[in-house]
Amino acid sequence: MCDGDASEVERRLAEHFVSNGMGRPGPGERRSWRNSLPVLAQDLRDAGLGGVEVIPEHRLPLSSKRADVVLAGVHPKTGAPSYVVVELKQWSTAHRWQGSESLVEVDGAPYRPSLHPSAQVAGYAEYLRDFVTVLADVPGSMVGAAYLHNATDFGIGELRDMPAAQEARLFTGQRRGDLHDFLRSRLAPESGVEAADLFLSSAIAPSKQLLSVAADEIRDRKQFVLLDEQRVAYELVLAAVDEARRADHKTVVVVAGGPGSGKSVIALSLLGTLARQGRPVLHATGSQSFTTTLRQVAGKGSTKTKSLFKYFNSFMDAEKNSLEVLILDEAHRLREKSVNRYTPKTLREKARPQIEELLDTARVPVFLLDQHQVVRPGEMGSVPEIEAHAAARGLTGRHVDLNAQYRAGGSEAYLDWVLRLLGLRGDGPIPWRDEPSFSVDVVDSPTELEQRLSALRDRGYGARMTAGYCWPWSNPTKDGALIPDVQIGDWSRPWNLKSDRAVGGAPPSPLWATDPAGFGQVGCVYTAQGFEYDWNGVILGHDLVWRTDRWVAQREFNKDPDFRSRKTVDDETFDRLVRHVYKVLLTRGMVGTLLYSTDGETRVYLRSVLGS
Repeated sequence: MCDGDASEVERRLAEHFVSNGMGRPGPGERRSWRNSLPVLAQDLRDAGLGGVEVIPEHRLPLSSKRADVVLAGVHPKTGAPSYVVVELKQWSTAHRWQGSESLVEVDGAPYRPSLHPSAQVAGYAEYLRDFVTVLADVPGSMVGAAYLHNATDFGIGELRDMPAAQEARLFTGQRRGDLHDFLRSRLAPESGVEAADLFLSSAIAPSKQLLSVAADEIRDRKQFVLLDEQRVAYELVLAAVDEARRADHKTVVVVAGGPGSGKSVIALSLLGTLARQGRPVLHATGSQSFTTTLRQVAGKGSTKTKSLFKYFNSFMDAEKNSLEVLILDEAHRLREKSVNRYTPKTLREKARPQIEELLDTARVPVFLLDQHQVVRPGEMGSVPEIEAHAAARGLTGRHVDLNAQYRAGGSEAYLDWVLRLLGLRGDGPIPWRDEPSFSVDVVDSPTELEQRLSALRDRGYGARMTAGYCWPWSNPTKDGALIPDVQIGDWSRPWNLKSDRAVGGAPPSPLWATDPAGFGQVGCVYTAQGFEYDWNGVILGHDLVWRTDRWVAQREFNKDPDFRSRKTVDDETFDRLVRHVYKVLLTRGMVGTLLYSTDGETRVYLRSVLGS
């Protein structure tokens, strides 16, 4: 790249974006390439490092995040492969945000605050060391550096004094000589082609699944690496906690993101940090499956740790501001009220909106949600509703959007494809083309679906089958036999168990997604939501079919008791919710998705949007 024409580099980068499922680069990205990459290329030439390989816009494994540049070469002392990941900023001036140790405010930037660039690039370097096996063997072979090439020392002086500045070296355009010395200390003048090939062809270590490390996460937050907006959200909450204590003030934080964007990673990171600090903090969800699994896995062997995990309806009679922080994971499952048939009469009579109870309970309530996962009538967890309740009370609000994608192999293109396929985004479906990290296919029968998933399990992958709620759901027989309710032709399988006890060799309902014995049953949206597995087999029932040029919702085929009443759920609401159900089911996979529809015309349509 050092000797390449800038316009040619821009053209090739744009082609790289499209071919790797990252969409078409916007004007801002193209502008940053034109303004920053030639500057770095000139610095490499001036430092005598023209042989170093430059890997721009490198996508982090199993993520949609990209490092601006990875420099690949040979270490001048050891002769071993050596790498520097560089974050390029066009900032001229920036300063500390409200006394934070890691958040900064950039003059003129529309989004505030931002993560300190040293913390940002250090996170990238650590993430790469965790996932790229050639780096894992020699952790010191990669370091990070932030280069603010338009800035002077005066313009970003406050950033140098922040603790986050210690996480990675920070250079300005005024200190180009220091940058050159640093690069020469890590990279020799000779060719970096072999080091670049080794890095790009390296095997990727399996993703650290959320629940497999949750126990360590509660005790030691370093199990997870928080990147960009994830780290911003984490730091914002910690800053809000300090502010609430100093100023006797309440702050509401809303963190919104799609499936796999890291909401639960943030939640567990916050829970571990705040619990170790001795802060009154609890984690809550509206999902029995998710909470039960967290209690079992994250709280394994520790009653104290298990007690940190509650439900949204656990706070009906909680004392006001009794907690410093209440972490509300899967907040799209908030209900209108917390009452159910087991609620004591004394509490039922004075029941308030659930969100009001949660806002009252903590000085810093943290809502983590995905608005496209509202799948049941009565669920009301959305950004506008939460912000409206906070504003009505005069509370300070903070909002972070997580625009990264870590599920579906980190494929933003796949998530976009699903949303457009179901009419939840954009102006119509677009063709899908497989990516190196994620595959989609349509099968001809449920038998083929199960056989292909079974073969993948034999190769060491995790896999599950799920379906729309289009069949009755029976209890096991008295002798523990499961009823094969999901019947399609001569193929039939049982639903996952309803109960929280194992029966007939099947795991309890909350553990269906994580216990290997769950493969023999078909999961529904209520047990799949919040979880992930390598390969995802989805059966679309007759409650959502394609007819000529549009989706048609057919509620007469849906067996979900929550959807029976047209007075409670009108046809328009059912149409929206059933699309959300399939959106949830379609976005559980980390490596690939296999689709089957019980409707022939729909199968033909699904094949037509898979592209070549």
